[in-house]
Amino acid sequence: MATMAEVQLIEDTSGNPYQDLRGRERCVYLATPKTSKAVWLTSLGPKLVWGNQETILPISKAAMQAEPSPRVHQLAVPKKNFRSLSDGIKRIHVYSCGRNSVIWDVSPLAMQAEATPRVMELSRFKMPPPAYREDRINHALSCGRESPIWQVSAAAKRARDKHSLEALARPKTPHRDYQPPREVETVVSDNAKKAVASPRLESLARPKSRPDGPFRDAKWPVSDLARNATATPRQLELAKPKGLVDGYQPERTVQWEVTRAARRTVATARTVDLSRPIMRATMDHVQFNPDAFIVSEAAKKGRCPPRIEELAQPITRS
Repeated sequence: MATMAEVQLIEDTSGNPYQDLRGRERCVYLATPKTSKAVWLTSLGPKLVWGNQETILPISKAAMQAEPSPRVHQLAVPKKNFRSLSDGIKRIHVYSCGRNSVIWDVSPLAMQAEATPRVMELSRFKMPPPAYREDRINHALSCGRESPIWQVSAAAKRARDKHSLEALARPKTPHRDYQPPREVETVVSDNAKKAVASPRLESLARPKSRPDGPFRDAKWPVSDLARNATATPRQLELAKPKGLVDGYQPERTVQWEVTRAARRTVATARTVDLSRPIMRATMDHVQFNPDAFIVSEAAKKGRCPPRIEELAQPITRS
């Protein structure tokens, strides 16, 4: 777990602490109490500590000994608890969203009671009209559909087949030139097993002979003609390296010496003025201005112009 020093270090190094903190470090940052920005020059009244339960102003003895009015007594009455003892000791928000179970427990008296004729009449399901005729028996042993297997009647079982039905029921025969697929394992005939290979097949079946080892040494002697050869002007022109552009300057070294002229230079008054850091007063002195409510002598002797006096007059309404 991150310590307070690490959290303070992260807060100082980054501008937005909420953006850099993640996980437990963010929880530690949010759990730290707020630091007071007040100083002894601007702090008025008692010292307050963030996070406690103390009141800002002390409560007087008269307020402690005062008797509440009937209205305050009425507002102080707690809300009635509508929960029953059957809900248990656990709170409502444990197993639900703040409400008791909709399913109520039926009392034994209600279980032994007899229904009235009106209740019996309302509980009777609706009957279809006399002219209604159902095509199929639905919802018997399925989800609303009847079985596709139909019951064959005895007359249909004793009926004789027609020639057309026999022709249609006959399976389709393959083509006369049809050959079945060849088996995966080919059976070698006895003639093929007793055959003798020809000289041509033996020569083709013989593997290619290759010598062992490297075909050429890594170093080989150069001939005298190659040593005495002279390159042509074209070869010399092609062998020349690519030249640099006119005015090309090589890259400057990382570390170079400072010239004597640069060492002996004297900064101008303008440069010295610009190099001075800006000195600003602290926020404590800026916020606390003891002369904020002092009226100047010129303001005391000033007079309002007629236009301001006219605007300062209250509006008269009849």
